[in-house]
Amino acid sequence: MADFFQKVTSMQDPFKKLASFIPGFSGYIERQNRRDADKLLRDTVARRFEEQHKRASQLQTELIGAGKIEFVDDMEKATIKLQTFIDKIGRAPRGYSGLFDAVKINEKELEAIYQFDAAFFDLAEQVGRALDNVESSLADDAALPAAIRNLATLARLAVETYEKRAEVVTGTN
Repeated sequence: MADFFQKVTSMQDPFKKLASFIPGFSGYIERQNRRDADKLLRDTVARRFEEQHKRASQLQTELIGAGKIEFVDDMEKATIKLQTFIDKIGRAPRGYSGLFDAVKINEKELEAIYQFDAAFFDLAEQVGRALDNVESSLADDAALPAAIRNLATLARLAVETYEKRAEVVTGTN
């Protein structure tokens, strides 16, 4: 997230730079920059998962086309979990994890948040590999159920990881 924070900070307009010289105002600017960086990060994660969700939907269509109707419900459950995660992370309120005033985030909590953020990118890659596995298992009715279960497990893990991150941010853990 440091890269996102740096990007947002470097893109400040001249007014924000000038206002940052006002006593007490710099803390506000920094909090706002953290909010902006967090939103940028969450949008990036959501886009990565949206790509995976599209692949999962295409695989559902392929299952139907191949007459493998018995696997469509399980694939749909995994796809819904992916969409749930995308909705949660992409549509969280702007101040959600911007380290807003009411919740004081210390260095230990900030480190935990960064670990969750890194986990989202890792999970996106794992979901991609799971989808590759589903795709390669389309011709193997014996392997296909396990491949779909793995995808569903990873999608559920993404939602759980988001919820744990939210607990750290809101101080409800």
